[in-house]
Amino acid sequence: MSAAARIANLWAKADRPGVRAFFLSMAALAVALVLALYSSAAAELGRIRLASVSALAALIVAGWVAVTLVPVLARRTPLRWLGYKMEYKVTRQGWFYIGGIILISLAAMNTGNNLLFLIVASLIAIILMSGILSSITLSGVAMRLQLPEHIFAGQPVRASIELENEKLTLPSFSLRVEAVNDKNSPASALLETPVYFPYLAKRGRAHQTVPISFPARGVYRQDAFRIVTRFPFGFLQKAHRVALRTEALVYPSVEPTREFLEILPGLEGAMESLAKGRGQDLYALRDYVPTDSARHVHWKASARLGSLMVREFTREDETRVLLVLDPHIFDSAPEATMQPAAERFERAVTLCASVAWHFFERNAQLQFRSAGMETPLAPAEENIFAILHHLALAQPLPSDPQHALLTSLAASPELFKIIVTSQPRGSIPVNLWHTSYVIFLEDLIH
Repeated sequence: MSAAARIANLWAKADRPGVRAFFLSMAALAVALVLALYSSAAAELGRIRLASVSALAALIVAGWVAVTLVPVLARRTPLRWLGYKMEYKVTRQGWFYIGGIILISLAAMNTGNNLLFLIVASLIAIILMSGILSSITLSGVAMRLQLPEHIFAGQPVRASIELENEKLTLPSFSLRVEAVNDKNSPASALLETPVYFPYLAKRGRAHQTVPISFPARGVYRQDAFRIVTRFPFGFLQKAHRVALRTEALVYPSVEPTREFLEILPGLEGAMESLAKGRGQDLYALRDYVPTDSARHVHWKASARLGSLMVREFTREDETRVLLVLDPHIFDSAPEATMQPAAERFERAVTLCASVAWHFFERNAQLQFRSAGMETPLAPAEENIFAILHHLALAQPLPSDPQHALLTSLAASPELFKIIVTSQPRGSIPVNLWHTSYVIFLEDLIH
């Protein structure tokens, strides 16, 4: 490629307003310099008035450049990172190195040996060089953190951490990303272990995928991260604090718990007893078992195959479930503490999440109700994450003597209801028992 073609290519990619502002400022400053030199020469010749006018003109031109052109260039400069605030820390190796310098310095002063003074100067120069190189390595580095959209408690997820080097000409080496623990925040840090980046090219990006696990449901917040380096010799550790506010909403675990496996047979039995019955469309033929009704025996197929065959029919109804979480905590004993009630509520929330996920996997029609929360009856795939979002943030409420939430459920007699409540057994409305499966929180404590 010829020189003219290269210049044309660079001009096509260049920031033309910035280039024009740069050359205009250089020309104006050159004019100001000429006026300043002329003012000095006029003053030497004794022409004071002409020297004053020239000096004033030079100041006006320089001031115009500072007011109009410098801000334009500053907005376009990629060197924003020059103002980074860095944290300094001398490492253990650095303290040993400084101790060695002190010993050699004492020996040089006692003996007056010029060679020892040269060695001390070289050692001090190495420390200065280490500080400059580490500052260059750390400056101009930006960070991004990306978390998955859906996170469940107890299940490891993979987060993506990306570093970008905004420097135009210099790479960065040996960078470590770690979370800044806030003493005022009880939540644990999002990034439990540091992430290491050995090399970051100029104007380049590098990313790593790291596993992260959250032990419990809720909102996890991280306000800042720290980019740390010990490059090049490890004598100094420098860190740049990155204000990157990150939030992670963690759903309750949907893995089948012991309580869920215990109630599942009774739940399935209650749903079968409330089912509308069988349809009339033939689904399949299978071998007869003693529990089958004789009405469903297919006699022609049995005579042809020489063994009893039973007809299976498709169901006319689809699963329609109303899942209810009653967050009102009831403690029968006045001296009961809140800790057992809180533990009971957490187990109830986890149980609700497991039940909701179970019907999501069955492609059921699902509706959810709780205090201040109600979803419409829809396929579970449409509202499952709205349900899990509410369960992730749900908190126990004081006891409700009126049982308003449970009483309102009587308005939906056509839906099969699964109710998780802390109320005593005698407080459940009678008209709910025929269309509901009630799970009492007191039964969840073993």
